[in-house]
Amino acid sequence: MIDIHCHILPEMDDGPQTLETSLKMASMAAEDGIRVIIATPHTDGIRVNYESVRDGVDHLNRALQQHGVTLQILPGYEIPFHLVTALAHTHTLAKSNYILIEFPHMYVPGDALATISRLTGRGFIPVIAHPERNGGVLRNPDLMEPLIEAGALSQLTASSITGDLGPDIQWCAHYLLRKNLVHFIATDSHSPSFRAPVLQKAHAVAVKLLGRANAELLTTGNPEMIVAARNRPPQ
Repeated sequence: MIDIHCHILPEMDDGPQTLETSLKMASMAAEDGIRVIIATPHTDGIRVNYESVRDGVDHLNRALQQHGVTLQILPGYEIPFHLVTALAHTHTLAKSNYILIEFPHMYVPGDALATISRLTGRGFIPVIAHPERNGGVLRNPDLMEPLIEAGALSQLTASSITGDLGPDIQWCAHYLLRKNLVHFIATDSHSPSFRAPVLQKAHAVAVKLLGRANAELLTTGNPEMIVAARNRPPQ
């Protein structure tokens, strides 16, 4: 499995503050069957930028090798919606043309559809992070449909699917899954205990809801498309 959204780099954002914690997260992920993690710290384009993430990924990969943890870390970012146009070219997932976008927590921006259309027109593939936890989508999950039709993809949080974040968020996650409006399941882990870096439990739920082949797409097949698109620049 491949985790496309994980805050695993130490001292980068609100994720782990020590290398030891990052290593513990990596060990948990590897034991769960995750073989690749795209590190996605919250970025402002200033302190958390291309160079700092590149160096952080290199440092963590060396530490994983030294500790015998069989896991690869790739660089990525979680871009706040208001900065996505400015940062898209240099802040992609695994140096691909995919970008991970975080909406404001309480609502879907009024210009979301127009922004998605502009990004896809420039050759980017926008991935909307954890829409099931967005206040606007919780109230009306069908808001996702025109965004997906415009070319966006969506990523659910594993712990949303399992119910660990509450029944309302779980209902929304399952609704989006059944409506075929989901393309990735990721951990969005910040620590060994805060949205733990595991996917197997959510994958098992997805198998029951969608069947094994479709669940495999969400945790492996579709994430592999991002990894395969490394070094593919936008048009």
